[in-house]
Amino acid sequence: MSRTAVQEVGSDELGALKRLALDGALDGEVKVSCSAFAARIDASSQTASRRLQGLEDAGLIERETVADGQWIALTGTGERALRREYDAYRRLFEGRSSVGLGGTVTGGMGEGKHYISLPGYMRQFEERLGYEPFPGTLNVDLDPESVRRRGAMETFDPIHIDGWEDDERTYGPCVCYPAAVTGDDADGEYDAAHVIAPERTHHDEDQLELIAPVRLREALGLDDGDAITVRVEER
Repeated sequence: MSRTAVQEVGSDELGALKRLALDGALDGEVKVSCSAFAARIDASSQTASRRLQGLEDAGLIERETVADGQWIALTGTGERALRREYDAYRRLFEGRSSVGLGGTVTGGMGEGKHYISLPGYMRQFEERLGYEPFPGTLNVDLDPESVRRRGAMETFDPIHIDGWEDDERTYGPCVCYPAAVTGDDADGEYDAAHVIAPERTHHDEDQLELIAPVRLREALGLDDGDAITVRVEER
């Protein structure tokens, strides 16, 4: 449950990121002059420069300065940021209420068991999810297409679990999304699980962690390497 936060960017930076993508930076490097880019986003050269710097600092673009401009390309994180915006609009106009993510079961480091069992989290799980989770998480490595689709999940309104502290340290907040889990080679579906993730982070987007009242590996007969589908629901 521990991930590093990516610096947040505002709507102006996202607009600049969209402009770069429309100009070809989603498919590879494009050459950009600051003055021409400023005109395309209807801003001063100084403002355009600040927005490009903000996008680079946030890890959304990579750029190389040359004598007559700069070469810019969107990173994977930048593409996912745009996909989150895209999925938010799809949900607005099409009423999208679930997203299916595929991947394979993988072993964890044992951290999930420790954090899930902490009383400051456990009390909130019981109050807000309606159950006491099995002490551990099911870890899933997402396939490439599901990594791209994951942003749709993050447009849903999650269940918030507050951060808390004890005498030794402070524990951060997290969010939970209702989910159903199906083993691709197993019969049946378990529909009372939740995807759990640290709040406001976008690191390690190729992995999911799931909690449930039962040990999902046993409930669905799963082993490391088994393919599964996780259907994340809007509550």
